Amino acid sequence: MSNETSILLIGLIASTLRLATPLIFATLGGVFSEKSGVVNIALEGIMTAGAFFAVLGSHITGNAWMGLLVGVLGGVLMAAIHAFLSIHLQAEQVVSGVGINVFSSAFVGFLLYKVFGNPSQSGSVASIPYPKEFFLNLPIIGDTFIGTILSDLNWFVWLAFIMVALSAFLFNKTALGLRIKAVGEHPKAADTLGISVYGIRYFSVIMSGVLGGLGGATLSIGILNSFRENMVSGRGFIALAAMIFGNWKPKNAMIACLLFGFAEALQLAAQGFSIKLPQEFYAAFPYALTMLVLVGVVGKTQAPAADGEPYKKGQR
Repeated sequence: MSNETSILLIGLIASTLRLATPLIFATLGGVFSEKSGVVNIALEGIMTAGAFFAVLGSHITGNAWMGLLVGVLGGVLMAAIHAFLSIHLQAEQVVSGVGINVFSSAFVGFLLYKVFGNPSQSGSVASIPYPKEFFLNLPIIGDTFIGTILSDLNWFVWLAFIMVALSAFLFNKTALGLRIKAVGEHPKAADTLGISVYGIRYFSVIMSGVLGGLGGATLSIGILNSFRENMVSGRGFIALAAMIFGNWKPKNAMIACLLFGFAEALQLAAQGFSIKLPQEFYAAFPYALTMLVLVGVVGKTQAPAADGEPYKKGQR
């Protein structure tokens, strides 16, 4: 393998993993919410809030890790509003999610101008550092092809894969996971058995806020070091597509996220190829792939039986 090909391949693999990471977090958030029976179209707004508040927290404290915590809280705030509207007030869940997306974008735009004096982007802030030297100095693999790839990954990538494993374990091996699935499949039966349908759904939607907030923070203080208007750019909806493609299963959804991450990494790398095409063609590639994937899986996946159905305690 030539040196030029090796560099291109390393960059493509590392970019795929980095770009898939925010999608993995958001997709897991969608799985938590919808496994409990609450449709979560609000992932786009949750990610937007997470991305902005992570930058805001880092800006105020000068500490990227504190920024990460504030970003998660920003995602939780949007998810809590969605949970209250969908569970407590029994609002139409899709309408509530769309409303959260619009509100989050407007709210963040207002704060962006008030805090940074610029309606389109923030200033640079402290970001989560890459563990580059740690992996390059590892014995045996440090100066190999694998070591070079690992050195180009940030901490969010590792956390995302850990969260996939933990989520799969929770849903398949724990009482809490079984209760979440029971509430999403048959809330009346779960209620009869003494499971708090409202409590489980609130927990699950809040978890989607935690994970969606992490996904947004990955973009702003993980991959970059600032917030830019429309930086989420439809990733919340791509995460929903990955969730459906993965049939509401964490590991399968992760594979879908890697596919979409590869599409985005490829469109960035392809702009440097000798074949010259309009830039809009490259930019549209990940979204076109999303639509093609959805067309391919329509009718082949099975959502939780009570997904999107509000539950009123004591109803017959």
